[in-house]
Amino acid sequence: MPRIEWHKTGENKYETGVKMGVLYPQVNGAYPKGVPWNGLSAVTESPSGAEASPVYADDIKYLNLLSVEEFGATVEAYMYPDEFEACQGYAEIAPGITIGQQEHQAFGLCYRTTIGNDTERNNHGYKLHLIYGATAAPSERNYQTINDSPEPMTMSWELTTVPVAVKGKNPTASLTLDSTKTDATVLKALEDVLYGSETEEAHLPLPDEIVEILAAAAQAQAAAANADPDKTEGDETQQ
Repeated sequence: MPRIEWHKTGENKYETGVKMGVLYPQVNGAYPKGVPWNGLSAVTESPSGAEASPVYADDIKYLNLLSVEEFGATVEAYMYPDEFEACQGYAEIAPGITIGQQEHQAFGLCYRTTIGNDTERNNHGYKLHLIYGATAAPSERNYQTINDSPEPMTMSWELTTVPVAVKGKNPTASLTLDSTKTDATVLKALEDVLYGSETEEAHLPLPDEIVEILAAAAQAQAAAANADPDKTEGDETQQ
């Protein structure tokens, strides 16, 4: 067996940044339309639960029972899309007139973080983060006078979630995809769904749908390679 080696070239990785936010208001349990979230500045994921409840037997600690884990997050932004008004409890009663303390529409969220390493820096890869069944609590807004050191107001929302079903696994409210572990062509098929394409409107598929999308894209890629092996060989040579 080979001896463990630390800090091999290219293996010193880190994660940074948050960008390409997309909001998906929930409609009847689905997320049919995504809109860009410009001004997204931070997302802090805050899982909770999974707390141990010890059980004792035979005068010893027999086992630990874990409580249910829940997913929460804090979103910070300088601004939000108009579609997020309903998600934070606002409703329009006339053009340009909104009232608060209304029902909070559930939503989904997608954002992207950067994976870097010691050789490629921030170009190594990225992660797609998906959140399901989120509800936003009201945010504090601190309005200040414009002065000689102006700063834009930062808004933040505490998110709680209701998980969705996943075949063969426990329900989940979060899903992450790593571009360094997924074929680029296959991943693009999912991004065309998340971000939209020339023929399809952006929407947020559920976890089981994502598995089907990636599997179908992988099968299509394999079929194309088998149909034209010379092209595949040529592509590999170029790489």
